Amino acid sequence: MSNITFDHIEKIGHVIYEDEVCQHVHYPEMLSRYDSNFILFKTMPSLMAFKESERMLRSFHQKHNQMHLKFIFPSNEKISADILNYLTEENYDIGFLELYTIEPSQFATSVHRHVDVQPVTEENLEVFLKLQYEEDLKYGETFATEKQALLQRRFHDSHKHQLLAYYDGIPVGSTELIEEDTTVEIDNLFVLEAFQRKGIGTQLQQYVMQKFHHKIVILVADGEDTPRDMYQKQNYVYQGFQYEVLKVEGD
Repeated sequence: MSNITFDHIEKIGHVIYEDEVCQHVHYPEMLSRYDSNFILFKTMPSLMAFKESERMLRSFHQKHNQMHLKFIFPSNEKISADILNYLTEENYDIGFLELYTIEPSQFATSVHRHVDVQPVTEENLEVFLKLQYEEDLKYGETFATEKQALLQRRFHDSHKHQLLAYYDGIPVGSTELIEEDTTVEIDNLFVLEAFQRKGIGTQLQQYVMQKFHHKIVILVADGEDTPRDMYQKQNYVYQGFQYEVLKVEGD
């Protein structure tokens, strides 16, 4: 599993420019999705190079009525002090993701009788979409609406799998899976706040472990959020970190 890196994590978007220093990813299908419209640095830039990329991205995004700037830095490298000072002065949100992997046989779990996990099919697709829409509204109506079209496109992709979790028959959580030759990525896992700490997230993962027992399961977690503690207790193995920064302008 030591060969699993952030390159194995799906990035939804189109690479519209690339050189030895960076990638520019753009996704006109969903301009409101920050994680699909960004610059990824392959090597740590100088402050001058970062400012030039910032000017370029701001100009490009303004032409598409996008008000955000997002940059992802090379994995397992801390942001240099001069760039960090500049980001702080410019009021960027600075965070980092952690990459985890697990062999399904190592997953630590327990059975929760009230929880039932089902794959999303034509029969329950509308239930899945409604649950996701209500969850996404906290990011704004535009995002929630555009996300519906994305989810429907992914429903018809044979390499994507969507799961619904029911608690005593009520739809309360879901996740998406990205299947590759040797890995399955768990993405977009959430449980409604009123139903958290009832083993629902664990049961969603347990379904993945059983269905894809022959593959390595991978995911990323917010490096400053509580789910990372859950993953560590479940025997996921830490594989590295990656800093990313975000600024929303014109609010």
